[in-house]
Amino acid sequence: MNLHGKVAVVTGSSRGIGRGVAARLAAEGCRLVVNGHPSEGREKVDAVATEIRSMGGEAIAVAADVGYREEVDRLFEATMRAYGGIDILVNNAGLTTAIAHFLELDEPLWDTVIRTNLKSVYLCSHRAATLMVDAGRPGSIISMSSFGAARAHRELAAYDATKGGIEAFTRAAAIDLAPFGIRVNAVGPGAIHTEYFEQFGPEAKSRRGTDIPLGRVGEPGDVAGVVAFLASADAGYVSGQVIYVDGGLLAQGRSPQVDRPLPATIAARRTSFLSRRMSDT
Repeated sequence: MNLHGKVAVVTGSSRGIGRGVAARLAAEGCRLVVNGHPSEGREKVDAVATEIRSMGGEAIAVAADVGYREEVDRLFEATMRAYGGIDILVNNAGLTTAIAHFLELDEPLWDTVIRTNLKSVYLCSHRAATLMVDAGRPGSIISMSSFGAARAHRELAAYDATKGGIEAFTRAAAIDLAPFGIRVNAVGPGAIHTEYFEQFGPEAKSRRGTDIPLGRVGEPGDVAGVVAFLASADAGYVSGQVIYVDGGLLAQGRSPQVDRPLPATIAARRTSFLSRRMSDT
């Protein structure tokens, strides 16, 4: 994907989707800056960078809370010291566990989610874009949205608000930065299976996939492939867009459980298809 030698900063890449994105970009030849929240411990961030290096890639680790300007400054100063510039920014850091019914959503929690999920996107994007422009170095900024930007979650008003904000920000920033050759896009993951969900076992993973037209939950690699595409020259004429990686979830009007059953002939063909797929694997 023509990414060899590019410098990529992936926030929130010590685990989950961000870790998968960092691994994929490293496999495509990028020089990585791995980032995680200090509360996770420096060891966890270092472990991802070490894993990338063990596979022949280049990576440094920077623990920083990207919701604060001084921490963002430190992250990008480390990037410049190590690599001398930046080509790709992936805004992946975010808080997903701030669950509260709207009537119990207090101001401190609202402020925390906004700072972590949305202000961080502004701070990192502004700093990265400034470095790109000052160096005359076109680049790509990719932010992680969610299907929550288009469909509501229960008890996640603050989270969904930030994801809607990210998508509006993406379009506006894309217009402002286009004259400098900087493309700005977003990716909206659906139900993705990360290490957090391992604790619930394979049956829970299977149940999560029942509402999804493709019949399964996604993996971090599904999201990482789209991020790699958007970062590459293959997407050189793509900017201001949101690509949902959700197995068709947003495309359906109702969940499969409330739709009418498949006609017998179609059900038989699906059974045959699944049998052939299992035999091939």
